[in-house]
Formats: sequence, C-alpha cells, structure tokens
Amino acid sequence: MSIRYTVKVHRGVAAVFVAALALALAGCGGDGQGKAPQKTSSASKSAGSDAKPQPSASSSQPSQPRQVMATMTGEAGVVLDIHSAARDASGFVTVSGQIKNTSDKPFGNTAAWRGNELKASGVSVAGVTLVDKAGKKRYYVLRDTEGRCLCTTGVVIIEAGQSVPFFAQFPAPPASTSEVEFNFPTFSSATLKISG
Repeated sequence: MSIRYTVKVHRGVAAVFVAALALALAGCGGDGQGKAPQKTSSASKSAGSDAKPQPSASSSQPSQPRQVMATMTGEAGVVLDIHSAARDASGFVTVSGQIKNTSDKPFGNTAAWRGNELKASGVSVAGVTLVDKAGKKRYYVLRDTEGRCLCTTGVVIIEAGQSVPFFAQFPAPPASTSEVEFNFPTFSSATLKISG
C-alpha cells in the first residue's frame, strides 16, 4: 500500500468521524422530541445580565487543606507542618510540608538549616535527616551530581505570616521500616509514618 493511499484512507476516516460527531452534538441540543430549546424571555435576560457572573464550581470552592501528619515547632514562632513522608518505587523517601512564620516579625535565622557539610546548595534545608531507630541508621538529604541537595533552597527570610513550601528527599530505609524520626535543625523532632 502506498503512502499516498494510506493518507487518503486516514483522511476519509477522519472526515467520517467528524461528521458523526457533528450529528451527535446536533442531536443533543433539543428536548428529546426533536424540538430546539426555547429562547429565554427578554425579562429573564435582563435579570440575568444584572446579576453578577457566577464563578465556576472549581474556582468557587476553596482548595482542600492538606492533611498534617506532624507539626514541629522552631524558633521565634516558626512552625513546620509535615504533610507526607512518601516512599516511591525508585528507592527514595520524600518528606514534604510547609514552613510557616506565625509571628508578627520576619524570621531570618535559617543558617543552621543548611547543615555542616554542604556548600554547593547554598541557602537550603540540607541539614535535615531521617533516623531509622530500629535499623540504627541515619539518612541524609540526597545530592545531585553537582553536590546540590534535593531539597528546598533559597529560604533566607520568611516574612511575618508567610508560608514556604518544604521538601527533602532521602534514600529509602528498608521496606520493613515504616516509621522514622525526622530531625530539622532548630526544630523539635517528629516521628513520621512512611507511606507507599
């Protein structure tokens, strides 16, 4: 079969599909008895035009608050809410959440969050660790090939009332380990249940 013939066949199939779709859509506009829907009166149109436009259902509903599995308190009213500690098939555990400054003053004491050993990531949360108490092992944040952490970076100052997304990725403990202790410099520690 030549390429030209194949293209003609595909065009024909596409044309038949489009025609069938147009007929199906045209049939959907009536009241089930072949009649077209009736037009609204001018009174209802003017009443409708004076009303404010209604937002769509998706935009009118506030986004669902994420579940908090642990809350850790830090210095000067800074709080870390952990939303998940998820194991994936690639052999990693990703801890994610949100850092909130609940005070009425900016917070800038983030230097301790970087950890001691990492310079390539600069301002980061590379100092966080997971501890598998049963396996007696501590896990540090993963690094990319250039030595940068697989974690939140660039957090220098958190303004009063501001929330900042947080994540850190670690090597996964053995499958038999379902709970780990999460440590974040200057914060209280928390026990996290690993999902996945």
